[in-house]
Amino acid sequence: MKLNLSLWLLMLLAAVSVAQTPAPRPLAEPPTDWVDPDTGHSIVRLSREPNTASLYFHQNAYTANGDKLVVTTPKGIATIELKAGSNFGKIELVVEGRASNLIVGRKTRQVFYLKGDAVMATNLDTKATREITRNSALRTGSGFAINADETLLGGSMIESGQSFTPTTPRPAGADEYPSKGQMMEQRLAAKLPMALYIINVKTGETKQFYRATDWLNHVQFSPTDPGLMMFCHEGPWHKVDRIWTIRTDGSGKQLIHKRTMDMEIAGHEFFSADGKTIWFDLQTPKSKVFWLAGVELATGKTTRYFVPRDQWSVHFNVAPNGKLFAGDGGGPSSVAAPGNGQWIYLFTPQKDGALKAERLVNLAKHNYRLEPNVTFTPDGKWIIFRSNLHGATHVYAVEAKKK
Repeated sequence: MKLNLSLWLLMLLAAVSVAQTPAPRPLAEPPTDWVDPDTGHSIVRLSREPNTASLYFHQNAYTANGDKLVVTTPKGIATIELKAGSNFGKIELVVEGRASNLIVGRKTRQVFYLKGDAVMATNLDTKATREITRNSALRTGSGFAINADETLLGGSMIESGQSFTPTTPRPAGADEYPSKGQMMEQRLAAKLPMALYIINVKTGETKQFYRATDWLNHVQFSPTDPGLMMFCHEGPWHKVDRIWTIRTDGSGKQLIHKRTMDMEIAGHEFFSADGKTIWFDLQTPKSKVFWLAGVELATGKTTRYFVPRDQWSVHFNVAPNGKLFAGDGGGPSSVAAPGNGQWIYLFTPQKDGALKAERLVNLAKHNYRLEPNVTFTPDGKWIIFRSNLHGATHVYAVEAKKK
């Protein structure tokens, strides 16, 4: 078969063009460790596989003695060795495949999770796995929480078993916060029948013990009182009295913080390690005056630490000894913007009621659509966070104290 000259020349030019086009460069591998030039603190990248993430800030991810951290990877659930020595940073896959609602037991070294409709438990050392129960409705709410003696899992569910679907889909390319706010308005107004539930870890028996048409979310158990659960009335924060506790027999429902002014908000609540205090982000009013606030459960006494705008964080957390706090900063669309800082912070309470802030990690290149979710390691020496500051999501650790 003959080709005319013009067609032959076009094919030749195309071949030359392809040959001369350089192959796309692979993304640069993020550093495994470095000292932040702006803070002087040492940082270690714990993950090796891109799109590895740590857990949500109030979901326990650590074994009791702090030797292992549980993370999610594209392959499943993995552990990262944290104990100093030759195995530090060793990564081991313990559960293959997609899983959700992860929580690590503080006593039995098990990770509890949902895999499809099944509630599962896997030993982090032996990988022995068992199914606790099956219930498709458990995917519709908030979970899991594990109680202090690891006898009960808990969470919330929509009683119909159907997930909420926004009436207005997210516009293409919409920024996260406006579209999220629209969704929260619609979900609050939906008034779907919900329930708080507990699951007997040994037998799989599931009981609903509190019902409401409020949006029940962010279920947590006290780390010390096996029968005390915290949950929130979710929704636009300025429209809800958010933070509540209740006993697992349905008694003792109590509001932890009541709003006292228009547009006041309180949220992203979490227990202190000793279970005596519930801490939360408080703004009086929203986007204007910022506090890290805590309510002592035994007395109702409230503590407020003023937080300057540039030190406000999407999530705060508290060290195991209760003497330090951490924060993960905020992005350009956060509630404290403009003017909030993009840093990992360490906060030290002062006698005058102030918080002394120290910057640990510069997150100027981090996209806050991924929330860093800071947590302290059980020994309090490291702060773990997830970040995309080098492109893909990875899990990092920063030393709380400079060497």
